[in-house]
Amino acid sequence: MASVSGSMKGFYRQKKNTTKSSKKAPANAKSDAPQLVSHADDDYSASEAMLRQFDMNMAYGPCAGMTRAARWERAQKLGLNPPQAIQTLLNSGKVQSESLWDGRI
Repeated sequence: MASVSGSMKGFYRQKKNTTKSSKKAPANAKSDAPQLVSHADDDYSASEAMLRQFDMNMAYGPCAGMTRAARWERAQKLGLNPPQAIQTLLNSGKVQSESLWDGRI
């Protein structure tokens, strides 16, 4: 009978990657991989920045599938004390009513 440890050692032996690629893609070469979209450079006002902070604050509950105003009202009814400045911005009509995550999740 063959040694069990010897056959198991060979069975689980890892192979090293011996192929080395010395070719580097030029910095301006296009990749076939999908690119991530960054919204960090979006131009937006201070009021929109405040609303985005409200969107990201999970203390007021989830925001998927509802408008910012509906989320603010729900948080108020639940006694979570959302900022009054958010309601003022939302009532002004000069800001986007959809949350930051609308259409993305």
